[in-house]
Amino acid sequence: MLLAPLAPPRSVVAGKGYWTRLLPLLAVLACVTRVPSFLRPLWNPDEGYLAVQARMLARGGQLYETVVDRKPPLLPWLYEGTFAVFGSGSLTPVRILAVLAQLATAALLASIARRRWGDRAGRTAGALYLLVSVGLNPEDAQAATFEVFMLPCTAAAMWCADRRRWGAAGAAVACAFLTKQTGGAVLLPVLYLLNRYGGPRAGLLRLAAGAALPVLGVALATDPAGFAFWTVTGSGAYASFTGSELHVLARALTNTAILGVASAGLLPPVARALRIARTGAPDLWLWLAASAAAVTLGFHFFGHYFLQLTPPLALLATAALQILPRERTSGAVLASACACTLFLAWGVLAPRPELAHAQRLALTLDRRTAPGDRVLVWGIHPETYWLADRAPATRYLTAGLLTNFSGGRDGPQVGEKYAVAGTWPDFRAELADRAPVLVIDDSRGKPYGPARVPSLRRLLAADYEQAGEVDGAVLYVRVPGQQTP
Repeated sequence: MLLAPLAPPRSVVAGKGYWTRLLPLLAVLACVTRVPSFLRPLWNPDEGYLAVQARMLARGGQLYETVVDRKPPLLPWLYEGTFAVFGSGSLTPVRILAVLAQLATAALLASIARRRWGDRAGRTAGALYLLVSVGLNPEDAQAATFEVFMLPCTAAAMWCADRRRWGAAGAAVACAFLTKQTGGAVLLPVLYLLNRYGGPRAGLLRLAAGAALPVLGVALATDPAGFAFWTVTGSGAYASFTGSELHVLARALTNTAILGVASAGLLPPVARALRIARTGAPDLWLWLAASAAAVTLGFHFFGHYFLQLTPPLALLATAALQILPRERTSGAVLASACACTLFLAWGVLAPRPELAHAQRLALTLDRRTAPGDRVLVWGIHPETYWLADRAPATRYLTAGLLTNFSGGRDGPQVGEKYAVAGTWPDFRAELADRAPVLVIDDSRGKPYGPARVPSLRRLLAADYEQAGEVDGAVLYVRVPGQQTP
């Protein structure tokens, strides 16, 4: 007679029951908080840049050679793979992956909190994270861009370190860095936990190997010199804010205030807990501090940068609530839910004038060019290429890489001489090899307009003639028989 299998321990059964109840609830909450992301064809230029990159890679482009950006390769590859499976005409499949990324982050945070403070804390941490994760301008919070896919990696790094799995923690740090460079900031709290747990030298070696080998492998899989240049060494001028100090300060304060509103349920318990007792979570404070330093790096303070603060903030609030009366947890969740509702309404109702502008330009490109034609959109909205399904005439998808213009900075360090090193010779060679049939000057009075870019101005004067305007953007068509000097 066959023996019946032994029943699993009650703790295992309880654990399975816990997750089978919690994960569906977190999944529903993740879907609800991401509903606005599906209501627009795209949310910001980063999504457009990634979509155009993915198409270029699918057509034989080489990352860091003929397809370039200041970012690591994991997300362009993810977009490329998604487009290969589902087609490149819609970002809906990528948005679904973003929902899954948010769910994974929430589940990992819930697991960390449950291990430290119990079942209720796990539920609280997962819910608070998802509620606060959309607490920014919708174009920052709802877009399927770098931070959304970086955060599961940072949470996984802390989850692994909390369990002393140092090799896996290092690999998660590498994954975060390879999604966006600032994700590597999570290495600091991971190292703190290694030291606190008295990790032996073997643990440090496993952590170092786990972090270094994936980065080295990716560098070798692309172009090592190009990878190093575009992700680390080639962006010195980009970090300067000379002449734009007030603009930078205003953006930093504005996005801090917006996230503060979204965190209305989290900040009071943290502040109260700090007054009455220690939360016993120095690694979480270090995680928050390292994330804040990452937000500051480069002095741009775009809203989506602030998403990096939300996982440690959710865990710190959960830690604080453990030493406060039980009703404070319900109050924190309710306040966060109310704030989340306001941000979801913002996402549903707010107009997107720049998207409408890009769509009008894309319609113009569709009408005035053939599918195989190459075009040049001189501006900071690469999504126009994707919306029109036209190939860019250059690897440089925005004027920013060629002029150092970024995020509306109006300082003096904008122009050809502030471009990323080596970009203008490549740009001229590309236009000489296969000149665009149509150029759209979408600068609209910005400091990177042709009047301040001599090389572009000479090109337009020699080879093109003005052919009208669309929504403030100036159209130039190539004059037959002209040759670029």
